[in-house]
Amino acid sequence: MKFRKRLSENALFWSALILLAIGAATTFYQQGTLAAAVGSPSILQSVQTADHHVKDRELPIYCVQTSKPQVALSFDAAWGNEDTMQLMDILARHNVKVTFFMTGGWVEKYPDDVKYIASQGHDLGNHSENHKNMSQLSDEEIRSELQKVHDKVKELTGQDMILFRPPYGDYDDQVVSVSREMNYYPVQWDVDSLDWKDYGTDSIISTVLNHKHLGDGSIILMHNGAKYTPSALEQIITGLQNAGYELVPISQLIYRDHYHIDHEGRQIPDQAPSA
Repeated sequence: MKFRKRLSENALFWSALILLAIGAATTFYQQGTLAAAVGSPSILQSVQTADHHVKDRELPIYCVQTSKPQVALSFDAAWGNEDTMQLMDILARHNVKVTFFMTGGWVEKYPDDVKYIASQGHDLGNHSENHKNMSQLSDEEIRSELQKVHDKVKELTGQDMILFRPPYGDYDDQVVSVSREMNYYPVQWDVDSLDWKDYGTDSIISTVLNHKHLGDGSIILMHNGAKYTPSALEQIITGLQNAGYELVPISQLIYRDHYHIDHEGRQIPDQAPSA
């Protein structure tokens, strides 16, 4: 009887020990599987694949390193609207797609134009809600400035914007970082047409076509409300095309991931693009 009792106790002891061993092995396996998954490419895809950090600064995209003879025309739309349809007609005549950066006020005032620009296949870019100096705002205010325009354009067109240009070209590390956290690509320019200075049609054309920075991957700044921009646009388009450039919207010019920015604000792919 004592022998049977002792045998029963031993059986319970060894059963419990086996169950503990199985549990420990299962936990070890799960942890090992998780560790392997974290190191796998599919999980690492969620890690940031772009680097805007240059010498203790965060830089936006000024231009793009590319072997393709492509440049991008962009228009900031913050105030007037008298010339928008004329610009659109010229662009349509040459089958050129560009990028319009719009403020929230402009979107509110001219919703039909926003929808028309989108319908014609042009990029819609965020130029902030109130055209403030973004570097003077808190993180929360920066988010608000971007989100308000984003929501308005989304409601009008169904599109989620991905491009952001700070008003006045004014930014700091936080403006770049916060906009990127909101899934925006912060974009500047490397060729300024100076159309906003009202120097005249010939001056705008010469400034763009003879600009020292003009080259493959350039981003050109213009404005839809500048006095002489409509009269200069056609010759700028033909001049660029005659020089061998293809004009594309910024969304087609930039890399979406796996890139870094150099000290000039040039976006460079981490690996050479396949031919």
